[in-house]
Amino acid sequence: MRMDTQRQRWRHIIFGTDTPAGQLFDQLLIIAIIASVAAVMLDSVAGIHERFGSWLYAAEWFFTILFTLEYVVRLWVSERPVRYARSFFGVVDLLSVIPTYLSLFVPGSNYLLTIRALRVLRVFRVMKLAKFMGEANQLGLALVRTRRKIAVFMFSVVVVIIIFGSLMYVVEGPHNGFTSIPRSIYWAVVTITTVGYGDISPQTPFGQFIASLAMITGYAIIAVPTGIVTAEISAARVALRFQRECTQCHHHDHDLDARFCKQCGTVLPRLPMD
Repeated sequence: MRMDTQRQRWRHIIFGTDTPAGQLFDQLLIIAIIASVAAVMLDSVAGIHERFGSWLYAAEWFFTILFTLEYVVRLWVSERPVRYARSFFGVVDLLSVIPTYLSLFVPGSNYLLTIRALRVLRVFRVMKLAKFMGEANQLGLALVRTRRKIAVFMFSVVVVIIIFGSLMYVVEGPHNGFTSIPRSIYWAVVTITTVGYGDISPQTPFGQFIASLAMITGYAIIAVPTGIVTAEISAARVALRFQRECTQCHHHDHDLDARFCKQCGTVLPRLPMD
């Protein structure tokens, strides 16, 4: 019985933000996350590594052990440990400690610890920025609903890139740096994405004409997914508002962060991505 009481107490502190203890825990956690990411970034600077490398290494292991214990405690106090482990934050929590242990076998992998920065997203929950979470729900739903359109679009982009790369290989040839179709495809990717490293460039007039078409195509490509996602965001906002239908009076014109029906005061159902 005492063990269950302790478990419930820690669950309320770790997963809840409605008590001073819970808010303090999350605030200290965020400070620790920022400090650990800063330590990893500073350790990558040669001058700082030479002078304070041992201290930063010790700090890295300190934070890793701390976050490992926190992850284990979260699993222990969670009502559904498997659900937490498979959730977004659960996966991020696990990935944020693996690189340090992996560095014992793969040198340099500890710099992947910067993934801990994702844990700072908890600040939205800690500060109770519900409106931001509502916007996040809209964006998430829009991305889910556009996944097939984006997939078809990306497949079309790949086809266009292959065509441009193959054309450039035929027109320019190995003597102008386009030594193979894969290397020409690399040039097409760099050109269409408007990065333009300049390590390979067409020399013939016809090749430059193809390059111009690729650049123009690149700007057109940028606009397509923007329009798709924007349209779905508008549709997602309407869909999310409609899904907040009151189970008592069936009124559905509620704000995304509303918890109670504005007509009868009944508790509203959760959003599908809450």
